[in-house]
Amino acid sequence: MDEITAWFNGIKEDFILNFIQGDRWKLLANGLLATLKITFFAALLGIAIGIIIAAVRSSHDKNADKLKGVGGFILKLFNGIAKVYLTVIRGTPTVVQLLIMYFIIFASSNDKLLIAILSFGINSGAYVAEIFRSGIMAVDEGQNEAGRSLGLNYFQTMIYIIVPQAFKTVLPALANEFIVLLKETSVAGYVGMMDLTRAGDMIRGVTFSAFMPLIAVAFIYLIMVLILTKLVSLLERRLRSSER
Repeated sequence: MDEITAWFNGIKEDFILNFIQGDRWKLLANGLLATLKITFFAALLGIAIGIIIAAVRSSHDKNADKLKGVGGFILKLFNGIAKVYLTVIRGTPTVVQLLIMYFIIFASSNDKLLIAILSFGINSGAYVAEIFRSGIMAVDEGQNEAGRSLGLNYFQTMIYIIVPQAFKTVLPALANEFIVLLKETSVAGYVGMMDLTRAGDMIRGVTFSAFMPLIAVAFIYLIMVLILTKLVSLLERRLRSSER
């Protein structure tokens, strides 16, 4: 009994040392806010880039035998640029891309939050593009013809008919990508960004106690992932019910 009491007292002292003294819990709160900002805006940027790249790639793949003239040349050019983008982004580590953005491309800027959002958004866009492309390619070609019969042009058909159907198909994979994005933001500390992981490491550096701050960071990430997973599950259920 005395050993259990001593253990609880030790945990309590460790908690007070790491989070209460010096209001160090505020570091975690500020870091969490930064992580959420990066993830949210990077996800929006990734979706925007992903849909554009997916539309270009799928349009090229579906009409590869029909591409002629100036329009065909432009589509081939954009498809080539998209393939280079996908190859480079998916073939290099996220942290290296972040360092290149911070120390080379935006070397004159001190806006670490913006740089982090752009870095993670561009990175996520490559994976979202392939996810959406697979969804678009899975939509029956008759849907495209139905859109044309309603008087919609190619882009209107893509926006109003094809992409919404593709979204339902790729939602689980898309949710997984956003979970990965959330966890990948933990490397933002490499450029001095005060994110959640960096906050936990700063507390550890001050208190010389690794267990409590790092476990707290891991627990917070776990809770966020569970919440995101639950929200996606609810959205999937809502989409399934709307099809009935």
